[in-house]
Amino acid sequence: MTELFWQKSSFSSEASNCLELATAPDRTLRLRESDDPTTALDLRPPSLHSLLAAFRRETTSHS
Repeated sequence: MTELFWQKSSFSSEASNCLELATAPDRTLRLRESDDPTTALDLRPPSLHSLLAAFRRETTSHS
């Protein structure tokens, strides 16, 4: 099994929990929370784009 290189947002501190992203060998994107690294979502780039767009809409509607 290939080990993935997980990247954390530059806005996250070392002590905080956050989302991490990695690219798998099959070109899918993996998304996980740093406090639960055993559970990850497998996404294709268009799916991740849709997910992020939904988060942005939700955040904007509550500001």
